[in-house]
Amino acid sequence: MKINKSPWIHQLNQDRKMKPLANDLDTDIVIVGAGIAGVSTAFFLLKYTQHRVVIVEQGKLAHGATGHNAGQVVARFERPLHSLVDEYGLEKTKQALHDLQSGWALIDEMYTDANLDIAFSRVNGVRGFSNIEQVLEILRDMEIEHMSGLSINTLLISEDAPFRELLPSALKNLYSFVPHKEILAKLETEYTDFHAVLIDQAACVNSALFCQEVIESLSQKFSDRFALYENTRIEKLVLKENHALLDAGKHTIHTHKVILCTNGFERLEILNEGGLEVDKRFHHSVEGVVGYMSGYLETMNKAGIAIAYYMKDDKPASAHEDAYFYLTRRPHEMGDTKHNLICMGGPEVLIRDREEYLNDYDYPDQMQGEIDSFVKKVYDADPNRKIDYQFTWHGLMGYTPNRVRLIGTEPKNPALLYNLGCNGIGIIPSVFGGRKIARIISGEKLESSIFDPRIQKS
Repeated sequence: MKINKSPWIHQLNQDRKMKPLANDLDTDIVIVGAGIAGVSTAFFLLKYTQHRVVIVEQGKLAHGATGHNAGQVVARFERPLHSLVDEYGLEKTKQALHDLQSGWALIDEMYTDANLDIAFSRVNGVRGFSNIEQVLEILRDMEIEHMSGLSINTLLISEDAPFRELLPSALKNLYSFVPHKEILAKLETEYTDFHAVLIDQAACVNSALFCQEVIESLSQKFSDRFALYENTRIEKLVLKENHALLDAGKHTIHTHKVILCTNGFERLEILNEGGLEVDKRFHHSVEGVVGYMSGYLETMNKAGIAIAYYMKDDKPASAHEDAYFYLTRRPHEMGDTKHNLICMGGPEVLIRDREEYLNDYDYPDQMQGEIDSFVKKVYDADPNRKIDYQFTWHGLMGYTPNRVRLIGTEPKNPALLYNLGCNGIGIIPSVFGGRKIARIISGEKLESSIFDPRIQKS
């Protein structure tokens, strides 16, 4: 067994002083959760409103999913777009796609305002496909993106693909044929099962370090109306008609608004004394998926990249049906030397509703074995090489029932709002969610969207 050692946590300031809640508190807005969602929500609330904002975190800043992810930034849904169209209609799906795309500019805004100088590596996001079912699925998604007015690249398909005759001629404007070796080169592999590749926009970032630096900026710029309290667990949330009370153990917080920015697993009891009972079944139906990742350092002799490998038959044995292996390569400082950090993941474990997840669980040998096998079979292509994995880590992802992020006001009581549900690729949705929450609290009348709790809970 290995320890849970994340490369993102490794880069944080280990001497930073933590401040737990030490007394009762009265404020305008409380954000529960100090990960990328909570920090982004605080940023936009402080910038665009005059409210007093407090973040409470049961552990340490950015030490949850934000400090234990794959570091990929992509503006995608982790479910087929045509299924969103079937569920919500084309117009709402088109708007949701544009909403996610707006996240790129919002991250730039946070970098500029907080004067960040940490790495944000814009890279090619490469997805490799190996069978006709995967190719047809991505073509259907591309058709919806094209109908939405988004700029998309052509899907490249190998000239000798075994499924060439099965490709739909009605979508031939979305794909073109190239030599098989070009497909493999773009995927940086010699594994010949891959026959199609799509390249789009992606980035790599240490989201934990990002949160740390944004919090430092907010603490300096808004010292009169912002505070972060760590090691402060919220046991109970009581919603009144126009305000809320949070039970923080020995202390109580009175606030006008509460925003849940967690993965939905904390044993938080919600009582709505200002209206109908909040649907606990919905909260408890947020599934927990623990993703396992490993990383090693290499000489910095290649450009950064983010690759998703959709395998033909041998997907991660421990993963759900539509899982895939993913890999990122980005610069990483280790001491005084810069290297490329190669990170990969894929193995996952579903945990039961409300089960306690601990970051310090050991890293199972089975998961390391699956990742090592993938690296040597697909990426590194040297089955005899012994790789020194300096980092092995796991993180909790929260999957909402429909795999769409939950952003907005609780229908039963407007004192409660949500920006939660990682759904596997959560950095851009978290940032977009933070801006949307600020717009709602500012009083803007926004059109309904697929992210709305009222729609998702109907």
